[in-house]
Amino acid sequence: MSDRDAGQSGSSSGARAATVSDIHELMRRKEEIEAQIKANYEVLEGQKGVGMNEPLVDFEGYPRADVDVYQVRTARHNIICLQNDHKAVMKQVEEALHQLHAHDKEKQARDLAEAHEEAMSHRMSHNEGHDLPQAFAKVNSISSGSPASIAGLQVDDEIVEFGSVNTQNFQSLHNIGSVVQHSEGKPLNVTVIRRGERHQLRLVPTRWAGKGLLGCNIIPLQR
Repeated sequence: MSDRDAGQSGSSSGARAATVSDIHELMRRKEEIEAQIKANYEVLEGQKGVGMNEPLVDFEGYPRADVDVYQVRTARHNIICLQNDHKAVMKQVEEALHQLHAHDKEKQARDLAEAHEEAMSHRMSHNEGHDLPQAFAKVNSISSGSPASIAGLQVDDEIVEFGSVNTQNFQSLHNIGSVVQHSEGKPLNVTVIRRGERHQLRLVPTRWAGKGLLGCNIIPLQR
C-alpha cells in the first residue's frame, strides 16, 4: 500500500464513524505490510547479511562484487516505503479505535438517558395523584466541599432513588456502595424528598480530599 492509498483511506474513514470491520481490515493490512518488511529484510540477510546502512562499494569505490547491489538497493528502498506505509496504517488504526470508542460512549449515554427519561415519565405518571414515594434511606451528614455537597444534597434529605437503586430493589446500604464504586467519575441521578417536595440531583462519585467518593453519611430508613 502506498502513502497515497493510506491518505485516501484515512480521508474516507473520516467521513463516517469507523466500524469493527474497518479495524479488522486495517489490521489485515498492517500484518500484510509487516510480512513484506520481513521478506525484504530476509533478502538483505541473504546478501552477506548486509543491513540498511552497510556500504555497497569497496575501498576503491567500485560496487561490491560479493553482493547483488541492485537487489540490496531494491530491498532497502522497499523497506523504507513499507515502514512509511506501516506508520500510516497504525495511525489509521489508532484513529479508528478512538472513533469506535467515542461512538459507543455516545450511544450508551443516549440509551441510558432515554431509558431513564422513560422510567421517570412512567414513574411520575404512576405517582400522579398519589402520595410521594416512600424513601429507603436518609442523608445523616455531609462534609463541606465533598461531591455530595457540590451535587446539592442536604442533611435530612430522604432518598427515593440513587442511580439504579430505588425503593423496590433496595436491600441494604451495600446496594448504594456498589453503585458508587462502579460509577466513579460518572453522573448518577439521585431523587430525594426534601421538606415534602421531590428534588432530582446529579451526583458524581469522585475522589476528593476527604474519605470515600461521596463525602456524606447515609443511613437506612425503616420500611
